[in-house]
Amino acid sequence: MNADSQSGSRSAPHAHLGKLDLLPAIDLRQGKVVRLRQGDDTQRTVYGEDPRQVLGDFAAAGARWVHLVDLDAAFGESPQRPLLDSLINTAKEHDLQVELGGGLRDRESVLWALEAGVTRGIVGSLVAKNFPLFESLVQEFPGRLVPGLDLKNGRLGVDGWTTTVELDFPRLQGLPCPAVLVTDIQRDGEMGGPNLELACSMARVTGIPALLSGGVHSLDDLRQAALQPEISGAVVGRALYEGRFSLQEALAASC
Repeated sequence: MNADSQSGSRSAPHAHLGKLDLLPAIDLRQGKVVRLRQGDDTQRTVYGEDPRQVLGDFAAAGARWVHLVDLDAAFGESPQRPLLDSLINTAKEHDLQVELGGGLRDRESVLWALEAGVTRGIVGSLVAKNFPLFESLVQEFPGRLVPGLDLKNGRLGVDGWTTTVELDFPRLQGLPCPAVLVTDIQRDGEMGGPNLELACSMARVTGIPALLSGGVHSLDDLRQAALQPEISGAVVGRALYEGRFSLQEALAASC
């Protein structure tokens, strides 16, 4: 689907007034902080043995958000709930807002995340597989659920990106979602530059501001994203862990 061709008469998402929310990412695999390439678990790099320390370092550097992903749950394994509980509580101590994704595929898991204290839950597979349930949850918890639009060649990646499906993206219009998380799967973890055009087009199609994810590798990427009225935030992972820039520099570039 060409998203721009769908957007003609539809209203644009609310502008973010020139400032991006910056969300440093902590992807959790078997209790460790990791990054994958294009969601491939065989291309896993471990960046930390202590996720709590990583979260504390982000808070000390001035972060206001943290983007947690339970990769175990995303791959259909047992969710890392004790660890997540601990991280959410640590985030509260540091006055950090938490966005959590990975394995939120039914009502029980969504309720667990929201009751555990996350600010926003990211829902991906459920959007494609049971849209009526997703819609009812969004209406029940307005402003707290973010559709995770993980895209590969215009199709939605589900089940930990192991398969892709079609989705009628304009169905999201009018839903009380604070953002749509837009990830270009083919750029995720590659640090080759984000797909700004994809994020902007999905924001226009859905009428919901986009969170940019996948490929951010320079401060200029963040400066360019901050110029796009359709983009309200950016998730940054590998570039931080590999020292391409500091979190303080990224926060400054996002203003």
